[in-house]
Amino acid sequence: MNIREAKCMLRDIRGFSIGELMTVVSVVGILSAVGVPSFLSFQPGMRLNGAAREVLGKLMWARAQAVQNNNTSVVTFPTDHTFQIFNDANGNGSADANEITMIDLQTDYSDVVFTVSGSSSTPTFNGRGTANSDTTVTITNPSGSKIVTISPTGNVKIS
Repeated sequence: MNIREAKCMLRDIRGFSIGELMTVVSVVGILSAVGVPSFLSFQPGMRLNGAAREVLGKLMWARAQAVQNNNTSVVTFPTDHTFQIFNDANGNGSADANEITMIDLQTDYSDVVFTVSGSSSTPTFNGRGTANSDTTVTITNPSGSKIVTISPTGNVKIS
């Protein structure tokens, strides 16, 4: 390639025309107008699923701690969006430092609340991994509800 050919090549390189830019901007605008509303309607369902999975995970963690330490883990629900796990690590039956874990669902899932029902509203897991009774936690938000159940055998599941 000589200097003359290089000058010709550089002279032919141009930017985008205003028509091309306007076309791209309008296509992006149309796709955004179609996609954003469906994305926004998708979010409450995802928050509900996430909250149900978090409750399930924390309940399973409480059970695992009771089995691992061969003690009791008590789950209480003080409000409609918080619950606490008391893991009695030293077996004295009272809450000492570092034995209570507090979880607030509305920190990550702003529109989610739950109700607790069943034969006991404070499920207790013992060192064998079983629970004191059956408990149902119904988690709701504007998109619907999910149910987390704790059976007397200690099985925790979402239905």
